[in-house]
Amino acid sequence: MDATDTAEREPSAKEIRLVIAASSAGTIFEWYDFFIYGTLFALIGAAFFPSDNETLQILLVWAGFAIGFGFRPLGAILFGYLGDRLGRKYTFLVTVTVMGLATAGVGLVPSAETIGLAAPAIVILLRILQGLALGGEYGGAAIYVAEHAPPEKRGFYTSFIQASVVGGFVLSIMVVLACRALMPEEAFSDWGWRLPFLLSVVLLGISLWMRLKLSESPVFKAMKAAGQTASNPFVESFAYPGNKKRIFVALFGITGVLTTIWYTAFFSSLSFLQRDMRMEGLTVELVLLVAGLISMGFYVIVGRWSDRVGRRKPIIIGALLTLFAIFPLFWAMGNLANPGLAQAAERSPVVVSGPQCVTDPFADLFDREQTDCGKILETLTASGVRYDVRDADDLALTVGGEPVALDAQWFEDGAARRDGLQARLSASGFDFTPQTPPFANLLGILALLLALAMLSALTYGSVAALLTEMFPAQIRYSSMSIPYHIGAGYLGGFLPLIAGFIVARTGDVYAGLWYTWIVVAFGLVVAWWGLPAGPPKDFEARAD
Repeated sequence: MDATDTAEREPSAKEIRLVIAASSAGTIFEWYDFFIYGTLFALIGAAFFPSDNETLQILLVWAGFAIGFGFRPLGAILFGYLGDRLGRKYTFLVTVTVMGLATAGVGLVPSAETIGLAAPAIVILLRILQGLALGGEYGGAAIYVAEHAPPEKRGFYTSFIQASVVGGFVLSIMVVLACRALMPEEAFSDWGWRLPFLLSVVLLGISLWMRLKLSESPVFKAMKAAGQTASNPFVESFAYPGNKKRIFVALFGITGVLTTIWYTAFFSSLSFLQRDMRMEGLTVELVLLVAGLISMGFYVIVGRWSDRVGRRKPIIIGALLTLFAIFPLFWAMGNLANPGLAQAAERSPVVVSGPQCVTDPFADLFDREQTDCGKILETLTASGVRYDVRDADDLALTVGGEPVALDAQWFEDGAARRDGLQARLSASGFDFTPQTPPFANLLGILALLLALAMLSALTYGSVAALLTEMFPAQIRYSSMSIPYHIGAGYLGGFLPLIAGFIVARTGDVYAGLWYTWIVVAFGLVVAWWGLPAGPPKDFEARAD
């Protein structure tokens, strides 16, 4: 008897609703736990990675963010093995427990000012645990829903899991806004930011209560009854005929595309608006909250559409549109968020001349000497100021063609350099105060964020159904989790760090988008080559 030939695959409508609700709620809570770190990136940096070098501090925060992602593939291997051997339900009960406890732990870690280097070390350890847990969560939740869904509605039902990832991001912003509203800003910056982390214990309890009500996946129960479970799912994932190609396509043609677009749409835009465009933090969070809430529906629409047109078409369309639109969308967003900054850069161009005019963002971390020119470039980049670099024998800075006197103290004291440069640039029309754009501009920014979210939905909304259909049931948990979390862990999770490093080296706040563009372009070629066209098909019905 084949595991897919069981009547248990047709649960009642009530059971389906419970499956979707419990799986989606757990996914929201688990991604909330992971994203709260990114949402509070500025305060995390001040508490655990303090540095006089603002660029280095932000890069260290994103490095900690990336470390959690870096361990997702290991979590995929570990929990994928357990999911294929022991069952879908109990495996993602373990993952959500580990995630909740690790997140709450971040809220209890003393600051670096109190316990020194032990603080970032403990935070990184907790991020590793989060990464391991998340490596097992997505595959478990996606497969669990997909294996309960009738084939003709699989894209629709699993799209709620994709929307739940955005839901985790939205919930993290909502909790942060609620905490800010309930206490003075000084108290929130001092200790109140820890409350969103501690809330994870409550969310963990709700998630466990909901998921304990679920029964095991009917497909897994049928496989187990028939003795068809894999003896070593990890090994068999690479030994199964044709699976290496499917894993390659899943890694680059699906996950590489969706994950870089997703993090560009939500986290790059958060950092870009708040740091580079200097928009007031509360305003940024409110706009992203509205955009996130609206965009959750996009994923469901795309998932349902894929049940009719196939899984390949939305992904190809989304990737193509991204290549054409990603730079214009961010250029437009920058002009709406801080038009004065762009106008000042055009009216009074900044030119830095000198020898060895490159910046080393990690110089302070590795005790390397930053050149004087590098110090000027680093401060301009951290201030969101575009500049041109020219070779010369002597260091010089001009603003609108007028030379700027370089104070010797600037090269000894980073704060003095920042204040001095910004004061000189302010005299030439640059505005470094927190920006609150006019309401019409905010509507424009919201529309642009929704456009980015639609690109994400096109490449993400049908993915849970697609990955489930690509792999045989007995090794499905491992086979889809491994490429998904390698792609999401390294191509997506390292995006803020890599993009930030590119911006720091080039001085162009838009240059980091080239990372997204290149990954999506390569993924588009792989998807075009490797994804099947036409209506969706179960693995058993596929020719490959």
